[in-house]
Amino acid sequence: MPDTRYVFVTGGVASSLGKGIISASLAKLLQARGYRVTIQKLDPYLNVDPGTLNPYEHGECYVTEDGAETDLDLGHYERFLNVPTSQANNVTTGRIYQNVINKERKGDYLGKTVQIIPHITDEIKRNIKLLGTKHKFDVVITEIGGTVGDIESLPYIEAVRQLKWELGHRATVIHLTLVPFLAASGELKTKPTQHSVKSLLEIGVQPDVLVLRTEQDLSSDIRKKVALFCNVDNRAVIQSIDVSSIYEVPVKMQEEGLDEIVLEKLHLPIEGKPELKEWKAFLNKLKTAKKTIRMGLIGKYVELPDAYKSIIESLNHAATYNDRKIDIRLIHSESISSENVESKLKDLHGVLVAPGFGHRGIDGKLAAVKYAREKNVPFFGICLGMQCAVIEYANNVLKLEKANSREMDHNTPYPVIDLMEDQKNVTDKGGTMRLGAYECELRQDSNAFNSYKKEMVHERHRHRYEFNDEYLEQFEKGGMISSGVNPDTGLVEIVEIPKHKWFVGVQFHPEYSSTVINPHPMFLAFVKAAIEHEKEG
Repeated sequence: MPDTRYVFVTGGVASSLGKGIISASLAKLLQARGYRVTIQKLDPYLNVDPGTLNPYEHGECYVTEDGAETDLDLGHYERFLNVPTSQANNVTTGRIYQNVINKERKGDYLGKTVQIIPHITDEIKRNIKLLGTKHKFDVVITEIGGTVGDIESLPYIEAVRQLKWELGHRATVIHLTLVPFLAASGELKTKPTQHSVKSLLEIGVQPDVLVLRTEQDLSSDIRKKVALFCNVDNRAVIQSIDVSSIYEVPVKMQEEGLDEIVLEKLHLPIEGKPELKEWKAFLNKLKTAKKTIRMGLIGKYVELPDAYKSIIESLNHAATYNDRKIDIRLIHSESISSENVESKLKDLHGVLVAPGFGHRGIDGKLAAVKYAREKNVPFFGICLGMQCAVIEYANNVLKLEKANSREMDHNTPYPVIDLMEDQKNVTDKGGTMRLGAYECELRQDSNAFNSYKKEMVHERHRHRYEFNDEYLEQFEKGGMISSGVNPDTGLVEIVEIPKHKWFVGVQFHPEYSSTVINPHPMFLAFVKAAIEHEKEG
């Protein structure tokens, strides 16, 4: 679409101020006004994608339907907009440089010296504009990772400078900064914001809108001061005050008029007010819920909650729609043993064993599975969590001594979880797993079918190991059934124990598909089972 508008969101003063949430909130408001909007994240690290990054380094790796391993901010985009993203929505410096080097090797530059400007910046601009032209969006919001002043971000800021010059009123820049409160002097300080904008100006970019993160309300005097020193309209100084839930941010941004000022800058019509009826209904449920359920999330990266961001948000969505507040206990699997598992988990109304890779912490996960199975506590296993359920059942119910996954024990006599056939000759780590959305056919009269209320579903995957079909008959005879399979390959996607109150393990990642407007049916069912357990308890 030749008339696509572009909004660039940069950050200053400090990282982790919430550029992704501001971007998603603005997109939500524009979407509610009838505009076709998408968001992309430009990440300044040299990894081609975050798929090979430790979750401690970068939080969770979010997988799109088309199989791209991406930044966790894409999860926010989908949860807010209720629209799937794709590989084009996340671009890294690694991918930019890889593309340019590949072109150079093919001779595309006709003997020219390849440089940051124009070749790297041209590739960045191509990726930014690709979303607007190929997918015909009215507005493309581009979030620039990192903080202004970082060496890594400079090529991106330079690309923004060029695009602003080339596109004129079709491009606008939002700069998100921090206005800290100094308790000693009892003052809000604007100097960091002034310096951050000055850094942008030195690179040649004049921000059009400033969004100021703050713990306290900004007075009109402070706003005027920032506007004067930073060359922006008074109305374009937007306050983003701390809120109890990220889902309040769109409403706060609407109150501040962020969408209106952006539309004005982009020369787009401003008609009426955005309709946020469903969104506000969700917020109302979130705030008015009285009772609380306690869920245990068993994982090995719990020191960084962002490692399980989509799972945590999916549980929040499901609890809210079930009229409950939720107390999520993040429990490190390495802290659990067969001796202390009861004391660790006894107060929980549901147990979720999270995904992960590698052997570390696996014994604690197996102990948690066994506890939930034997005590009839609602259980949900995701990816490795499902595999742990299979391994535990094989050892303790089917009496297959030393049954395991080949990932954990290559010499196990009973490889109930085995490497997928098409993974056996794979040596590279990046982007080589079974990735993206695949069909799953559900068995009637199962928890899975009762959750989804349909026979065929699409879910996203990220794994190399799978349930070993050689043992399927043995498991089914022994009381654990397969309630979901891939119709093309026969791969077991879901296992259940019908005699249990609610015991489900899924090979896929349902957390990637849960949004504010459409909470995931499996999480809804799991939370509902936990509520029933609490009532009985």
